[in-house]
Amino acid sequence: MAALSGLARPTGTMQTMAAAVLLVGAAATVGTALLFEHVGGYIPCALCLQERWPYYISIVLAALALVAAAGRAPGRIVRGLLALIGLAMLVGLGLAVYHSGVEWHFWAGPSGCAAGNADLSGDLLATIDTIRPPACDEAAGRFLGLSFAGWNVLASLLFSAIALVAATGRAERRA
Repeated sequence: MAALSGLARPTGTMQTMAAAVLLVGAAATVGTALLFEHVGGYIPCALCLQERWPYYISIVLAALALVAAAGRAPGRIVRGLLALIGLAMLVGLGLAVYHSGVEWHFWAGPSGCAAGNADLSGDLLATIDTIRPPACDEAAGRFLGLSFAGWNVLASLLFSAIALVAATGRAERRA
């Protein structure tokens, strides 16, 4: 109950900056994933697409938090929005850890996440509905030893920490 009462405290520069960092960071993360998909040709698996939802939600919440903080809204609103971002990113962290474990074969992935092959040499319109995304247990690629899901673990952890620290942290005075 003490944590909830802490959300009613005033906000300051820390909360405003955190909202801005979370907005830019979440948008950049999703933007990077979309670039890999649409420019790089990486087709996301079903788990990859699920991992994006916490970012989509966080982008909206961070924009609202930034506007609320800049407009000097009551602390419970700004801090509440930051706490919701923290929770969304913790869900994203859980999804990313699960997906990474599936890729490393620590546990089985969902049954509907198996690779499928489509023959694109014939009639493209006839085969477009038969295209299946790649299997969730096969990393599309690794950079410095981590797959996209592995990097998402780190990003989700960072963003959840920023959001939760800002939601519960003290407010510096505004100029």
